[in-house]
Amino acid sequence: MQLGMPMCAWVMRFDRPCPTCGMTTSVAHAARGEFLNSVVTQPAGAAFAVGAASLFWLSLYVAMTGSAAGRLAGRMFFQGRWLWGAGVLVGVSWAYKFLTW
Repeated sequence: MQLGMPMCAWVMRFDRPCPTCGMTTSVAHAARGEFLNSVVTQPAGAAFAVGAASLFWLSLYVAMTGSAAGRLAGRMFFQGRWLWGAGVLVGVSWAYKFLTW
């Protein structure tokens, strides 16, 4: 709502947080270096922000050097267990949001 966007339809309908509730705020906190606030707001958002920043720097390194690190990271991170881990992280963070709602 601080960005001028309408209230979340999920919250309006169910009066409960959605699975990604607080992600934008959490990523904004992480981008400003406020990691504790980021984790408190939405733990999965904090983890995804750090992951996105890491992938940015890795991508820049690969683009500049032609390193094979990008292929290695692609094989490592886009396997089922990492995707399952991200799903579990979102689920646990959603439960956290329910408790702190």
